[in-house]
Amino acid sequence: MAKKKFDTNPLDPTFPERVQREAETVALPKNSYETAEFPRASVTEEQTKRFTDQDFNQYQAPFSGQNVPANFNYKTANLAGMNKSSSRKVDKIGLPENILTALPYIPWYVGMVASLIILFIVPKSETKVRFHAAQGLAAHLAILLVSAILGGIGNITDLANIGNGIFQLATMIIMLVFAIKAWRGKPVHIEWVDDLTEWLEDKIKPKN
Repeated sequence: MAKKKFDTNPLDPTFPERVQREAETVALPKNSYETAEFPRASVTEEQTKRFTDQDFNQYQAPFSGQNVPANFNYKTANLAGMNKSSSRKVDKIGLPENILTALPYIPWYVGMVASLIILFIVPKSETKVRFHAAQGLAAHLAILLVSAILGGIGNITDLANIGNGIFQLATMIIMLVFAIKAWRGKPVHIEWVDDLTEWLEDKIKPKN
């Protein structure tokens, strides 16, 4: 077919052959360089340590932030002993501590009188004994106050007298429970007399 005047085909007829020739793999000239290799480990370098059974058992001991020996015999602390009552004698009275902490909670006037004697005799250094004495005295004063109010209302209605009897019985049982707990060394805290307890312990000072 004859070539037309306006045949503008942009492709060079020799383009495919030229591309094929240029795409052929070009062999680079051989050089004298070789691939670098990492240096082998020196014979003096410490190798990976293998743990023996003895080494492994060493780390089974309780962790305390230090290297604990494998033969360390760990025993749990006896926390129950913290609440045991103390039988040591208190200065200036000569009675055991557990007795003096229980006496202030004895019902009726026995606990009240015992609390006053303890606060007037026991030195300030005996903080535990003085605290229970002040708290027992505060509890007795609060009970007397409520009983007096109920007794006054009882002059108007018999219902108040019944309520007063129930109140006194309940407080007697509660104070006996407190006395037993204090004697056994258990914590006794009467929150509703905290302020009065602190005031009594501060104001009633031991006699020299």
